[in-house]
Amino acid sequence: MSSNILALLPEYILTLTGVLIMLAEPCLKPTSSRKPLGWIAIAGTAAAGLASNYQLQFGTLHAFSNTIQVDAFSAFFHMLIAAVVFATLLGSLDYFEGNATHSGEYFALVLFGATGMMFMTCSVELLMVFIGLEISSISTYILAGFRKGHGTGSESSIKYFLLGSFATAFFLYGIALAFGSTGSTNIYAIAHGLETTTTPTLAFTALALMIIGLGFKVSAAPFHVWTPDVYQGAPAPVVGMMSTAPKAAAFAVLLRITFTTFPTYQHRWSILMWILAALSMTIGNLGALLQRDVKRMLAYSSIAHAGYLLVAFTAFPLDGIAAACFYIAAYAAMNVGAFAVITQVSGYDETARTINDYTGLALKRPILASLLAFFLLSLIGIPFTGGFFGKFYVFSAAINSGHVWLAVIGLLNSGVACFYYLRLLSAIYSRPSTESSHISSRAVSVPAGIGLALAALSTLILGILPDGALRLAQYASSTTRIEQARQQCANQPQNCQLEPDSDLR
Repeated sequence: MSSNILALLPEYILTLTGVLIMLAEPCLKPTSSRKPLGWIAIAGTAAAGLASNYQLQFGTLHAFSNTIQVDAFSAFFHMLIAAVVFATLLGSLDYFEGNATHSGEYFALVLFGATGMMFMTCSVELLMVFIGLEISSISTYILAGFRKGHGTGSESSIKYFLLGSFATAFFLYGIALAFGSTGSTNIYAIAHGLETTTTPTLAFTALALMIIGLGFKVSAAPFHVWTPDVYQGAPAPVVGMMSTAPKAAAFAVLLRITFTTFPTYQHRWSILMWILAALSMTIGNLGALLQRDVKRMLAYSSIAHAGYLLVAFTAFPLDGIAAACFYIAAYAAMNVGAFAVITQVSGYDETARTINDYTGLALKRPILASLLAFFLLSLIGIPFTGGFFGKFYVFSAAINSGHVWLAVIGLLNSGVACFYYLRLLSAIYSRPSTESSHISSRAVSVPAGIGLALAALSTLILGILPDGALRLAQYASSTTRIEQARQQCANQPQNCQLEPDSDLR
């Protein structure tokens, strides 16, 4: 197998599976179930995840004139994205039954979006990153408005598209300025060019513009204005995916750009990250306090969690990258799980929207109520959940790097977050004054139950046995730094001091 095929094997699998679904969908009768297409998508996603794990045994792979680099760092995010998409597809397999005849397109778009996300994480050429970003974005723009008969869905899609296009322009302009300053758009060539550039201000401006573009994708304040409206109008399973997988891909790119491409400017961009983290945590939590709509509340919660994650960017490279990778995995598990429960409780028409609609959920759907309570406790950061260790590692990395006050701000914001999470939790376990008719009585299907179980089990394992995931995150962090050292050796052999890969494994 050639290196070009092996390096992009997961992307090839997802693309071919998506094309197969698009070709098969018109062959089905309009009244036929689209579930078989969903099972094809699930099988393709599982195969892509296994292919990502298979790539680990080859160390670092380079392909397409060194524009693609597959290492433990990219494989970590590939497997994470595949896991998120896998759980999302399981949870939404019955979502469109009896309500829409275009669900086949949904399964294909999810796979194409995942292809773009994976492509972003393994690209070391900024123009290739831009292509992956556009593939991912176009798919999620359409998915956000997939409930065609609902006005909020169209509003969600339009807002996401307009603001997303605007933010993408910032990222592209940042790439152009980076090329103007260093003469290259390769992240390692840019890092080498920064040592001799005569326009350091232009280079830092390029970094700032790229941070703005990616800040929109991760819902960091003050680039968060699209998030509440889009989350409110988009289908619940789509929100579960778009609040985790695209963010994971964007954070992977941001980690490469900051710690690998611009490490010499860390004393400057870490201040910018400090400010963004503090703003995101504070604005996200204060905004969530005012919300009665559950999806809008979780939208502001996602802004706050983006802030917690940005705290890791102020830490030393190895600690910061490892802490960020672990937190992304923990947040993906608990947030996908929370929105999977909302999908089952609300149904396609999303009848249960406000906190009051969830009153008495424990009496009518006790298992779903207990799962949602568990995911909410993890979002708070209660011990024995993945959210606890995620925050612990992030704040510890910041303290070890001397950013004690940022950790204090994060802890205070975690206390504020308890109020709105517990407010929903209180409603779930309250006795309603009258029988609620907003909660869907439809039984949870076996695939959806498997997806919920996987999310809950992952959240629990990351909370009680975090060592395995943390070691994988640390290994991903180490290989990123080693690859940077290799590139420096190639450019400056006289200063080369590189440890062998075996020491890292």
